Amino acid sequence: MILLSANNISKTYMERKVLDDVSFFLNEGDKVGIVGINGTGKSTLLKILAGAEYPDGGTITRTNGIRISYLPQIPEFDDHGSILEQVLAHLPADLMESKEFEAKSILGKMGITDYDKDISTLSGGEKRRAGIAAALVQPSDVLLLDEPTNHIDNETAQLLEDLLMKYRGAIVMVTHDRYFLNKICRKIVEVDKGKIYSCDGGYSDYLVYKAQREADIEATERKNRSVYRRELEWIKRGPRARGTKSKDRIERFKALENREIPVEAEKLQLQSVSSHLGKKTIEIENISKSISGKPLITDFSYIISRDARIGIVGHNGAGKSTFLKMIMGQLTPDSGNIVIGDTVNIGYFSQECESMDPNMRVIEYIRETADRIQTPDGTVTASQMLERFLFNSELQWNRIEKLSGGERKRLYLLKVLMEAPNILLLDEPTNDLDIATLTILEDYLENFNGAVVAVSHDRYFLDRMATEIFEFRDGMCNRYNGNYTDYAQQALKSVSAEKPKQKGEKKERTYTGKTRLKFSFKEQREYDTIDNDIAQLEQQIADTEKEISANSADYVKLQELSDKKEELENTLAEKMDRWVYLNDLAERIARGEMV
Repeated sequence: MILLSANNISKTYMERKVLDDVSFFLNEGDKVGIVGINGTGKSTLLKILAGAEYPDGGTITRTNGIRISYLPQIPEFDDHGSILEQVLAHLPADLMESKEFEAKSILGKMGITDYDKDISTLSGGEKRRAGIAAALVQPSDVLLLDEPTNHIDNETAQLLEDLLMKYRGAIVMVTHDRYFLNKICRKIVEVDKGKIYSCDGGYSDYLVYKAQREADIEATERKNRSVYRRELEWIKRGPRARGTKSKDRIERFKALENREIPVEAEKLQLQSVSSHLGKKTIEIENISKSISGKPLITDFSYIISRDARIGIVGHNGAGKSTFLKMIMGQLTPDSGNIVIGDTVNIGYFSQECESMDPNMRVIEYIRETADRIQTPDGTVTASQMLERFLFNSELQWNRIEKLSGGERKRLYLLKVLMEAPNILLLDEPTNDLDIATLTILEDYLENFNGAVVAVSHDRYFLDRMATEIFEFRDGMCNRYNGNYTDYAQQALKSVSAEKPKQKGEKKERTYTGKTRLKFSFKEQREYDTIDNDIAQLEQQIADTEKEISANSADYVKLQELSDKKEELENTLAEKMDRWVYLNDLAERIARGEMV
């Protein structure tokens, strides 16, 4: 059944046509990922589907009674009010009490446990996680998510992934998280030059489809060029020759001559630009740092090698960005020293991005750093570098205020690289960058002649980039060899491994006065069967809805069926609350919590 349809939608922003007569259909149970270069209209399409914006042309049709929950890139909350109140704010009054436990459970999984804290005190990342909770707690048939993994740490992204895997409604999300796309989505929609292209399957299937689509377009154009050259020779033979030929052939020639020639797919080009790096790089000597009494790093020493590829992970607030800021000299360690080599030229991509003058033109912003730069292929001007970063000649003279958030990030990245650094410090470089930019950035880092230290929650990016992982946790920095997948396996093993019991060991040596958390016998049985119970209830509701449709003229029967449906829905709501509780308890048991 079609839940939502957008027919022949068009939308223009500041003279740029982002959607040009496109159509989109969402069926029951669909899991759709929307991809495309920044500024092409992904978020615009999602806003139109959510009803947050209206198209310039076309129609949106929603099935009667459909419930839509929408997470925008910047969650909308009141200026003040407790976190819990804000998360529950859009719920009907009769649902607020029953949904309170579920809201607390989701907030807890998102790393927010002080539910009464004022929303105004939260950081951007914390508001993002509160917004996720607000979207998930809302009863819905369709979940629309705009960059749900931005500004959340790796573990939270994994938890969100698990929650969405269990969501029974339809999902449409804009995301650059390629593991997310592969695991959750069963359909990929690409927005490109005002058009949309759909492909069944995950991100890997989409890559194959896109390559084939581009190859088919190229093959068709080659054939058209060949036919055009042949017909052009014929048309040049003079009036007499043409007079003996069919007028249809002349019309076909004119159609070929006036055809729309496909634009070659724009590809972001990054060349490895760096300055000479001597033997001495960055030496970190026994540094410690606390903020507001909370230890972030304790007695840490390390020498960054000339070709280091370090990925940094950890919970939000664990000290990852603080570590980079200490290397940059923006913060001072409480103790210890950081020594920077004389030839070191650091390129620092900060999470906050730098302040951009919205009235400045794109090319002026880059020329502030350098008007030209030396690359392995010779001298390249600022304008040429902008072209390689997908800023065509028209965009280069646009004011920065006209750029999308992702385009501004791409522009900022170019400015950092124009400084020809030999050590790169990247703080969440993947936030707001599209997949095309990320892929080329990964290729660039692979060939970069210098060291790279990157804070990131993007597991795919860390798997491609890192050869060593630093994990910031509980005031310590733990080091793991390998990429993110290697780290996850090692970290999981170290957390789950229990100390083997020693023969003859006395109980008092390990007794803590606490017992390990576990299911009661009744809870274990309920946990084992609750998924089937919920599925059966949902099927009963669906069957009852069919009966209601079939008995629409029998008002007595209709009332009985309506009462039955309401009772089933109430039972389902109670079961879902229990499901949340039991799954939360199962996770705590898996972590080995004590009571």
